[in-house]
Amino acid sequence: MVTNSIIAKKSGVNYFIQGFQLIKQPGLRSFVFIPLMINLVLFASAMYFALGQLTELFTWMDGQLPEYLSWLNFLLWPLAVLTMLVVMSFLFSAVMNWIAAPFNGLLAEKVEQHLTGKNLNTGSSVDMIKDLPRIFGREWIKLKYYLPRALLFLVLFWLPIIGQTAAPILWFLFTAWMMAIQYCDYPFDNHKVPFDDMKFALKNTKGSSFSFGATVTVFSMIPIVNFIVMPVAICGATAMWVDKYRDAYKNSIVAPD
Repeated sequence: MVTNSIIAKKSGVNYFIQGFQLIKQPGLRSFVFIPLMINLVLFASAMYFALGQLTELFTWMDGQLPEYLSWLNFLLWPLAVLTMLVVMSFLFSAVMNWIAAPFNGLLAEKVEQHLTGKNLNTGSSVDMIKDLPRIFGREWIKLKYYLPRALLFLVLFWLPIIGQTAAPILWFLFTAWMMAIQYCDYPFDNHKVPFDDMKFALKNTKGSSFSFGATVTVFSMIPIVNFIVMPVAICGATAMWVDKYRDAYKNSIVAPD
């Protein structure tokens, strides 16, 4: 059981902020760099293609609009680009969780070694390659958990009154919970902790889980900034694992917030 009162009072926000400090550590920077560069290259390629399509769309619109409405292009163009950035940022966060899953697990492993000074002995690079089916299988489990619940929450937006009042709040809380699951799962999975056991541990420390997930969600909404959210969140989630779950889980006990 976690007995350190300082650790017990440490919120998920604190762990996310700690992630910013951890990604700058010399021994961890190289493990942050690989998934970050994959993210940047793929996002830049997609943006190049999307901007080309957007340019063609506005060229077509310019030909359809009467001359006295041509000023609409100047108004709609920045709005369209901003909307595209936000939408693509969210889509890429989901896609990158799959593409970078092996690197994310490795980053979580190195962060844990950095914080504890103990080698996890997870094997060589060949062993990691052999472990890829299990790693992607874990991502599939998270996706199966997410999709039906996401669809249910999205339906709420169409309901009278609820869709205008409670639905946005419920959606934010659900997203925060999923962010906690997504990133805290990497250190749990490194220790082969079953998915349901991981969820139980996070539910038992709801305060930390939701504050961490909510912080990740807010930063993920900021275009450009969200490029570094993934490695920062992994580092922060691993720090939370070390403080709140690592020793406690060995004794099959997780101290509630």
